[in-house]
Amino acid sequence: MMPLTMAKCGEVNFIKKVGGKEDIRRFLESLGFVAGGNVTVISENNGNIIVNVKESRIAISREMANKIMV
Repeated sequence: MMPLTMAKCGEVNFIKKVGGKEDIRRFLESLGFVAGGNVTVISENNGNIIVNVKESRIAISREMANKIMV
């Protein structure tokens, strides 16, 4: 397992765990980051990461991405 920030661009990864406090976990799950789901890193820009999850492109901060384990 590794944090999403270490995933390579264009590579499909499976979400194994979403960490953090309860409110952060609920927020990420509402965006589609659920265990067992797929996530693809599209690009990284100034520490922020753009990902493709559940057919949507979402930009998240490096801190949030570190809580998503793939």
